[in-house]
Amino acid sequence: MTLLTWNHTCAVGVRAMDDQHGILMDAMNEVRLAVVRGSGREQVCQLFDQLIEFTRMHFASEERLMEQTEFAGLAEHRAQHHRLLAEVLQAAHRLQYGEGVEMSSLLDFLRSWFIEHIADLDQQYGPWLNERGLF
Repeated sequence: MTLLTWNHTCAVGVRAMDDQHGILMDAMNEVRLAVVRGSGREQVCQLFDQLIEFTRMHFASEERLMEQTEFAGLAEHRAQHHRLLAEVLQAAHRLQYGEGVEMSSLLDFLRSWFIEHIADLDQQYGPWLNERGLF
């Protein structure tokens, strides 16, 4: 399982969002390391819950900035956020109740989604926000 590392494709040019993306990477890496180390379900659940809460906060921050600046891609962006959260919350529920969750597959999915989302949709709002004085 490969850890996420910061690189230029992660930067959208809005400091607050770039900082939050870095924190999300760290949170995903913490969950991944706990799984690799064989930590107990309780610790993995706790770390996963923290990842979910920070993800919610980050999505709300992104969406608020897009709303304030009337970004045209907000609806699509918000829909992707909702789909991801629904899937992750379902996995968290299964994990918490000891139902079958293949953590390595889930973490690989999250890693791929994160990288693709930033490289595609998030890159669209960066220049838009920059043009409106948000850096």
